[in-house]
Amino acid sequence: MAFKIYKPGEGYWTRTLTWIGAGTLVLSGILYIWKQMDIIQQNTIYWQGGMALAMVAFWGILLFWIMNKPNVAEFMIATEAEMKKVNWPSRMEVYGSTIVVIGGTFLLAAILFLINISFAWIFTQIGVLQS
Repeated sequence: MAFKIYKPGEGYWTRTLTWIGAGTLVLSGILYIWKQMDIIQQNTIYWQGGMALAMVAFWGILLFWIMNKPNVAEFMIATEAEMKKVNWPSRMEVYGSTIVVIGGTFLLAAILFLINISFAWIFTQIGVLQS
Protein backbone atom coordinates (compact mmCIF):
# COMPACT_ATOMS: atom_id res chain seq x y z
CA MET A 1 0.00 0.00 0.00
CA ALA A 2 1.54 3.27 -1.13
CA PHE A 3 1.18 6.26 1.13
CA LYS A 4 0.43 8.78 -1.58
CA ILE A 5 -2.02 11.65 -1.29
CA TYR A 6 -4.68 11.58 -3.99
CA LYS A 7 -4.66 14.94 -5.83
CA PRO A 8 -2.46 16.83 -3.38
CA GLY A 9 -3.18 20.52 -3.01
CA GLU A 10 -6.87 20.19 -3.88
CA GLY A 11 -9.46 20.32 -1.12
CA TYR A 12 -6.81 21.27 1.42
CA TRP A 13 -9.07 22.85 4.04
CA THR A 14 -11.77 20.21 3.80
CA ARG A 15 -9.23 17.44 4.25
CA THR A 16 -7.44 19.26 7.07
CA LEU A 17 -10.62 19.92 9.03
CA THR A 18 -11.79 16.35 8.45
CA TRP A 19 -8.47 15.11 9.85
CA ILE A 20 -8.85 17.37 12.88
CA GLY A 21 -12.39 16.13 13.53
CA ALA A 22 -11.47 12.48 13.07
CA GLY A 23 -8.35 12.91 15.21
CA THR A 24 -10.41 14.47 17.99
CA LEU A 25 -12.77 11.49 17.97
CA VAL A 26 -9.89 9.00 17.98
CA LEU A 27 -8.10 10.78 20.83
CA SER A 28 -11.34 10.94 22.82
CA GLY A 29 -11.76 7.19 22.37
CA ILE A 30 -8.15 6.58 23.41
CA LEU A 31 -8.64 8.71 26.54
CA TYR A 32 -11.79 6.77 27.40
CA ILE A 33 -10.02 3.40 27.02
CA TRP A 34 -7.04 4.73 28.98
CA LYS A 35 -9.30 5.57 31.92
CA GLN A 36 -11.16 2.24 31.67
CA MET A 37 -7.86 0.32 31.78
CA ASP A 38 -6.81 2.35 34.83
CA ILE A 39 -10.01 1.33 36.62
CA ILE A 40 -9.54 -2.36 35.80
CA GLN A 41 -5.98 -2.73 37.09
CA GLN A 42 -3.39 -0.67 38.87
CA ASN A 43 0.09 -0.01 37.45
CA THR A 44 -0.88 -0.55 33.81
CA ILE A 45 0.95 2.46 32.34
CA TYR A 46 2.85 0.31 29.82
CA TRP A 47 -0.32 -1.40 28.65
CA GLN A 48 -2.13 1.90 28.46
CA GLY A 49 0.68 3.54 26.49
CA GLY A 50 1.02 0.56 24.17
CA MET A 51 -2.72 0.46 23.55
CA ALA A 52 -2.77 4.21 22.86
CA LEU A 53 0.10 3.97 20.38
CA ALA A 54 -1.45 0.96 18.67
CA MET A 55 -4.79 2.74 18.33
CA VAL A 56 -3.18 5.93 16.99
CA ALA A 57 -1.27 3.88 14.41
CA PHE A 58 -4.32 1.79 13.42
CA TRP A 59 -6.75 4.69 13.13
CA GLY A 60 -4.17 6.93 11.48
CA ILE A 61 -3.50 4.38 8.74
CA LEU A 62 -7.19 3.56 8.33
CA LEU A 63 -8.22 7.23 8.11
CA PHE A 64 -5.39 8.02 5.69
CA TRP A 65 -6.51 5.12 3.49
CA ILE A 66 -10.19 6.12 3.63
CA MET A 67 -9.58 9.82 3.00
CA ASN A 68 -7.36 9.11 0.00
CA LYS A 69 -9.78 6.80 -1.74
CA PRO A 70 -10.64 8.53 -5.03
CA ASN A 71 -14.38 8.83 -4.40
CA VAL A 72 -13.94 10.23 -0.86
CA ALA A 73 -11.18 12.64 -1.95
CA GLU A 74 -13.24 13.81 -4.94
CA PHE A 75 -16.18 14.46 -2.59
CA MET A 76 -14.01 16.58 -0.29
CA ILE A 77 -12.55 18.49 -3.25
CA ALA A 78 -16.04 19.14 -4.64
CA THR A 79 -17.28 20.20 -1.20
CA GLU A 80 -14.54 22.79 -0.87
CA ALA A 81 -15.23 24.07 -4.39
CA GLU A 82 -18.94 24.47 -3.57
CA MET A 83 -18.21 26.23 -0.27
CA LYS A 84 -16.18 28.83 -2.18
CA LYS A 85 -19.32 29.61 -4.22
CA VAL A 86 -21.51 30.24 -1.18
CA ASN A 87 -22.78 33.79 -0.74
CA TRP A 88 -22.28 34.33 2.98
CA PRO A 89 -24.56 36.81 4.79
CA SER A 90 -23.20 40.05 6.18
CA ARG A 91 -22.73 40.64 9.89
CA MET A 92 -25.85 42.81 10.05
CA GLU A 93 -27.98 40.14 8.31
CA VAL A 94 -26.82 37.52 10.81
CA TYR A 95 -27.50 39.91 13.71
CA GLY A 96 -30.99 40.71 12.43
CA SER A 97 -31.84 37.07 11.82
CA THR A 98 -30.62 36.14 15.29
CA ILE A 99 -32.81 38.80 16.89
CA VAL A 100 -35.84 37.52 14.92
CA VAL A 101 -35.19 33.92 16.00
CA ILE A 102 -34.72 34.82 19.67
CA GLY A 103 -37.82 37.04 19.63
CA GLY A 104 -39.87 34.32 17.94
CA THR A 105 -38.69 31.78 20.48
CA PHE A 106 -39.75 33.98 23.40
CA LEU A 107 -43.09 34.71 21.73
CA LEU A 108 -43.75 31.01 21.18
CA ALA A 109 -42.74 30.26 24.78
CA ALA A 110 -45.17 32.92 26.06
CA ILE A 111 -48.01 31.54 23.92
CA LEU A 112 -47.36 27.98 25.12
CA PHE A 113 -47.18 29.21 28.73
CA LEU A 114 -50.60 30.85 28.38
CA ILE A 115 -52.05 27.71 26.76
CA ASN A 116 -50.61 25.60 29.60
CA ILE A 117 -52.09 27.90 32.25
CA SER A 118 -55.46 27.87 30.42
CA PHE A 119 -55.57 24.07 30.22
CA ALA A 120 -54.56 23.78 33.88
CA TRP A 121 -57.40 26.15 34.87
CA ILE A 122 -59.93 24.27 32.67
CA PHE A 123 -58.90 20.86 34.01
CA THR A 124 -59.03 22.17 37.56
CA GLN A 125 -62.57 23.48 36.99
CA ILE A 126 -63.83 20.17 35.57
CA GLY A 127 -62.20 18.15 38.35
CA VAL A 128 -59.43 16.39 36.41
CA LEU A 129 -56.67 18.23 38.30
CA GLN A 130 -56.65 19.02 41.97
CA SER A 131 -55.21 22.34 43.07
